[in-house]
Amino acid sequence: MDWAVLVGYWPFVLGLLVTGVFSGLAAGLLGIGGGAIIVPALATALSLMGYDSDLVQHVAVGTSLAIIIPTGIMSARAHYKRGALDMRVLRLWAPLIVVGTFIGGLMAGYFSGDVLRIVFAVMAFVIAANIVFAFQTKLMGHLDGSSLTHRISAFVVGYISALMGIGGGSLTVPTLVAFGATMHAAVGTSAAIGVAIALSGTLGFVISGWGVAGLPPFSVGYINLVALVLVAVLAAAFAPMGAAIAHRLNQQTLKYVFAAFLVFVGLNMLWKVIFG
Repeated sequence: MDWAVLVGYWPFVLGLLVTGVFSGLAAGLLGIGGGAIIVPALATALSLMGYDSDLVQHVAVGTSLAIIIPTGIMSARAHYKRGALDMRVLRLWAPLIVVGTFIGGLMAGYFSGDVLRIVFAVMAFVIAANIVFAFQTKLMGHLDGSSLTHRISAFVVGYISALMGIGGGSLTVPTLVAFGATMHAAVGTSAAIGVAIALSGTLGFVISGWGVAGLPPFSVGYINLVALVLVAVLAAAFAPMGAAIAHRLNQQTLKYVFAAFLVFVGLNMLWKVIFG
């Protein structure tokens, strides 16, 4: 590889480093694993490098899930130290969320890139609306004591999270709040649940992308190792800082920050579907 090619990669590398910082802060602050930042950022970077639009979205989603593993561990650890991790809920959710995420990761290869983008955008809008208007609490609040409801919710969250390439926080947080958890406890527990989602989903994307032609260099299935290393290191390092910020904000402020963030990301995804 000559120097001209190496120089051409520097904007991509710098973009990944900035993505790592912001995704780590988002993971700690909102319990979302950073995927809502990583997926659009990585997809944009790969598109600018000339890769096929369908492959770009799959690689972005799969790699995002892999990156969430270390980010989620660091974020969950920081919240655990502050007493904001509900072990009862974690035990209820973990087994079914792993199954749902693995199935979603395997099936992702059958969907086009635009389908994955639309899923991401629509769910982002629904979740943001729910945070502001709390309709999920009215529908599901009385089911907090039901283990079956927790497990069904875990499977659905896992499946959709795999298609979105997120750690599930944007689905898990409002669901746990609807079940009666405080915002801080929901964010902390969501970070731990996100690790289970990321592990299972990553395996699914490795399998579904194995042998696919036209992938970026240093890819294992739909997981790009260059992006994984660069983003994961900084994301894991900055997640505790985001958690510290979260515990300085009141719950109402945290909810509105979360909702505004999701709307922005959803609009970005729809823009890509409509205008390419």
